[in-house]
Amino acid sequence: MRTAGRDRTARWLLGGFLALSAVHLAGQLAGGGLLAQLTKPALMPVLAAWSAARGGPRSLVVALLFGCGGDTLLMLGGNGPFLAGMGCFAAGHVVYITAFARRGGLAAGRRTRAAAVLYGLGWATSLVTLGPSLGALRWPVAGYSLLLSTMALSAAGLSVHTCAGGALFLLSDSLIAAGLAHWPQLPRPEFWIMLTYLGGQYLLATGLVAARDVVPRGGNAPPRAHVEARVPPVQR
Repeated sequence: MRTAGRDRTARWLLGGFLALSAVHLAGQLAGGGLLAQLTKPALMPVLAAWSAARGGPRSLVVALLFGCGGDTLLMLGGNGPFLAGMGCFAAGHVVYITAFARRGGLAAGRRTRAAAVLYGLGWATSLVTLGPSLGALRWPVAGYSLLLSTMALSAAGLSVHTCAGGALFLLSDSLIAAGLAHWPQLPRPEFWIMLTYLGGQYLLATGLVAARDVVPRGGNAPPRAHVEARVPPVQR
């Protein structure tokens, strides 16, 4: 009975997150304003609550709440809040990296090796092309983007879900960096930034929840039948 109740709560929370995301993105398409501002700080807490209801790792809840702090601070404008928000996201990336690495996300594999080459080249290219236009933010952004690339790399080794989530998160922040460097932007840039960000966080969260029975290194693996009974399959 308790499991059925938790599953029902999780379904409502996931539906709430998707509905809230749709409303927020509609607000961004309409030019931002009050609707986008009111919904943005609530997005990650709802996804974190869904994760907790589904029995996801505590590290995922922490990472998503750091994301909420970053979302809120970036709304304030100015270099100070921007750097503080970037710090919140950086802390979330450290938590993500730890969670993925403990579940084998950094183990050598074809997808991990390909991601390492791709993200390494992308980081170096952005440092050369975007860096000179960022002024005082050049090195903080370079350090943050290296951490973000490491998070995306660790996510690539866990599952297709988390691999796609890390890539979308990286794309979202690349769009922000391009805007800071005054590069040409897509129409309604905030819509595309938030669309890729929300998709990235959603895929990272669902991928980690699906892998919640993967035992951290040094632990004892649960019986295979037990894992199969509890872990929903990751679509590949």
